[in-house]
Amino acid sequence: MQLDKIVNYHKALADPTRMRMLLLLAGGEMNGQALAEKLNLSPPTVTHHAAKLREAALVKERRDKNTVYFTLNEDFIRQNAEASVNFIFGKGGREMEKEGVQEPLAASVMRNFFAKDGRLRQIPAQYKKKLIVLQHLAEQLEPGRKYSERELSDWIKNYHDDFATLRRELIMHQFMYRENDIYELNPREMWSKWEDVI
Repeated sequence: MQLDKIVNYHKALADPTRMRMLLLLAGGEMNGQALAEKLNLSPPTVTHHAAKLREAALVKERRDKNTVYFTLNEDFIRQNAEASVNFIFGKGGREMEKEGVQEPLAASVMRNFFAKDGRLRQIPAQYKKKLIVLQHLAEQLEPGRKYSERELSDWIKNYHDDFATLRRELIMHQFMYRENDIYELNPREMWSKWEDVI
């Protein structure tokens, strides 16, 4: 994914020593010893940071006998800087929606609406969030089991006191069906899907 590439690029930049190295190399090719002297660092430290920059393709290196020379990979740096801007201000948000922003939403709803003991703090007002909560509850029920109204109400009370509203919502949104006051889970394919809600 484009986002991963951008993050890796910025990780390589996220160090003051590496940024200073890039600033020095913007003036032209330099060898490791010269960089170490300019930065007041030991050659092994420069070698370590240069390896990180090379792995991220921010610098190129060439050897001349025992001396290693470094230059900026200028085109790559410019392209990735531009890609970051385009991602943030352009199509990045749409790409994230396509590639699964849904899972963080579900996790957020679970964290915000359910207490650590598993009880539902409140029934969400927003339709999409309500469906996430109802799906979670439905997933805790036994497929194929027939529940009497009292059994289902007592079970729902483990999660929230307003069992009547939740029982009705489970029916309305096709998670369960009721016949002669007996409740049973519908097949999962029939459940209202929060992912389809715009």
